[in-house]
Amino acid sequence: MRPILMKGHERPLTFLKYNREGDLLFSCAKDHTPTVWFADNGERLGTYRGHNGAVWCCDVSRDSMRLITGSADQTAKLWNVETGAQLFSFNFDSPTRAVDLAVGDKLAVITTDPFMELPSSIHVKRIARDPSEQTGESVLTIKGPQGRINRAVWGPLNRTIISAGEDAVIRIWDSETGKLLNESDKETGHQKTITSLSKSVDSSHFLSGSLDKSAKLWDSRSLTLIKTYVTERPVNAVAMSPLLDHVVIGGGQDASHVTTTDRRAGKFEAKFFHKILQEEIGGVKGHFGPINALAFNPDGRSFSSGGEDGYVRLHHFDPDYFTIKM
Repeated sequence: MRPILMKGHERPLTFLKYNREGDLLFSCAKDHTPTVWFADNGERLGTYRGHNGAVWCCDVSRDSMRLITGSADQTAKLWNVETGAQLFSFNFDSPTRAVDLAVGDKLAVITTDPFMELPSSIHVKRIARDPSEQTGESVLTIKGPQGRINRAVWGPLNRTIISAGEDAVIRIWDSETGKLLNESDKETGHQKTITSLSKSVDSSHFLSGSLDKSAKLWDSRSLTLIKTYVTERPVNAVAMSPLLDHVVIGGGQDASHVTTTDRRAGKFEAKFFHKILQEEIGGVKGHFGPINALAFNPDGRSFSSGGEDGYVRLHHFDPDYFTIKM
């Protein structure tokens, strides 16, 4: 399984997202410029220029026509995927962190960081079909908990919003009223900052990754803890195979500690676990810094990882991957 090395970002990667067909891969990084690549051969198609801060997150509409990005420059922007034109900019009073489009692409959830006196917040925006009719007003604003919200995603049928972040608690909110419906238990939940959330294809369960060196699988409706996967390093990114019962977990030290580690070539690896048995299946090494982003192609036949080293590595699985016996 020889990876395809995709070099286009000058700063660490923050997020990766495939479109629904799995032919395009969108990458976000701290270099202000989201990029789109061909997902089969790793060729760079183009960039989306307009942010002037690190871009933390992105999502793409079901028809692959619209891209939404969230950035530290206090905006979330809508783009025309094909032309790269900026369609709209949602302006906030603090850095935006997570963005996620609802099923149907009529709503987007956007989170903003605590800033000066402002707490972290979750904003729901209506996305107009015609960009000329787009407005910036919020349908719902939820004042968040203490600390940063690192991820917010839509729950099943868009009825809830699932958020997680620095206080290590996963919360489920009613997406109509903004009421807090559920939160993860301190005992069974994560002990440190939650860095990432990844939903299953049918949204029935989701995976969380945390700096406490574990990833956990949860039921999206009841917030019941289903499985826990334990690793040796802080977890920055998680992804779930849409095809097999596999989860992939990536991480490494915090950026501030990277220089103190030994520089054996590319020892940062994406670890594969069996979703049900919770056992490690194998790992894919290669990055020269912590892995910050992971994504599975919707067909389950390839995955990509983005690192602190500024590279995206695209891996097409060998045939024997699909017949691994546990």
